[in-house]
Amino acid sequence: MIINFVHSDKDIYIAECENLRISYNAAKQFRYTFWQHDFSCSSWFSDTGIDLLYISFSVFIADRLCKREDASDNWSRNIELHIPVLECTLWNENVLLLQNTLSFLSGDHWKIVFRPREKSDIEVFAENRWKKKTHSEKTQMFSMVSMLSGGMDSLIGAIDLLEAGKKDILFISHYGGGKGTKEFQDRVIYSLQTEYELLEDNFLQFHASVVDGVEDTTRTRSFMFFSHAIVMATAYSNCSKMIISENGFISLNIPLTFSRIGTSSTRTTHPYYMTLIKELLNNVGITLNIYNPYQFKTKGEMLIECKNQEILNANIANTMSCSHPDVGRHRGEKEAMHCGYCLPCTVRQAALKRANMSDTSRYYDRQFKIGDEAKMCLNSYLQGLDMFQSKQTFMRIQMNGPIKEHVEELANLYNRGINEISSYLEEFK
Repeated sequence: MIINFVHSDKDIYIAECENLRISYNAAKQFRYTFWQHDFSCSSWFSDTGIDLLYISFSVFIADRLCKREDASDNWSRNIELHIPVLECTLWNENVLLLQNTLSFLSGDHWKIVFRPREKSDIEVFAENRWKKKTHSEKTQMFSMVSMLSGGMDSLIGAIDLLEAGKKDILFISHYGGGKGTKEFQDRVIYSLQTEYELLEDNFLQFHASVVDGVEDTTRTRSFMFFSHAIVMATAYSNCSKMIISENGFISLNIPLTFSRIGTSSTRTTHPYYMTLIKELLNNVGITLNIYNPYQFKTKGEMLIECKNQEILNANIANTMSCSHPDVGRHRGEKEAMHCGYCLPCTVRQAALKRANMSDTSRYYDRQFKIGDEAKMCLNSYLQGLDMFQSKQTFMRIQMNGPIKEHVEELANLYNRGINEISSYLEEFK
């Protein structure tokens, strides 16, 4: 698939043999809210940061429009993107690293062709609006950006940061086409605002969705989520850190079996992917320390060690871990809920059992009884646990990408994560 991206009809560039021409600002093709925000940042976004954001949009759009079932192996697609950027020379110097990063993240073969562009009308308008605002109002100052997905891990990360007295944090959230994720983000944000007396300015929610998107695995969604936080960080002179809170077990993204069940789970914080992202940012001149405080913690350990158990317990049901939270709506339910049987749901319930915490969250099927998919997931998990041998862990953690540092710590972490899942699934054997 060859896709050519433009900012307006004024761009007459035509890619050779292009299959699709996508305009970022054509609502009938792609919808996003980034420029709808009335930003109060201390400086304007760097051109490189803006480029990264649009690169992530392009990748996400392609990911949603290209069916994996059309690939020769029903999985790895060949995708070529033609993208206009502000810093063309810089991105051309790093295009191979970018392609390798995306290939690791999504499992596809990427080719990216950059061409130079000028600022679009919407960018010029937004920057002028910001300049007028900063002349009359006090700008915000943040020392870090923190991802707030609406999941349990990011809630714990936010609580721990705030309990440590950090208030100069900009929390970044992102939601897509379904309503499920946003509902949970709204609840978490409201709770944090209330409990810690935070301002609305401490939180930014962004939306991006592809009209008529057909592919649901969307492994590149996290790259777009990252890019929103990164571009925001470029607008604050003293913003030097980006916090991504995710338990280390799920970060390793190791399948329990060789089945592709649950392949919508991503390599968002896999150590190798994090290394590639850090190298890419460094090469293009974006200075930002990306840090996962829970790289060596299981989800259960995160729950147990959270710095404010009262706030955590009050908000467990307000978090969403499921890889497809709108599953209930598709079956006639009025509200989004956890499916109960995907790997993230299973890890969530195993962690809550490990922490001995009550769980009032809504699950569509937490007994693995409704439908073939739930039963297949359970059989896959049990088969994987039966095959698991702790002496093979050092090799197993290398399955999804090379790990050269902290190998022993990550191997021990993986064993503890397996023990959490095994304990939870014991009743289903």
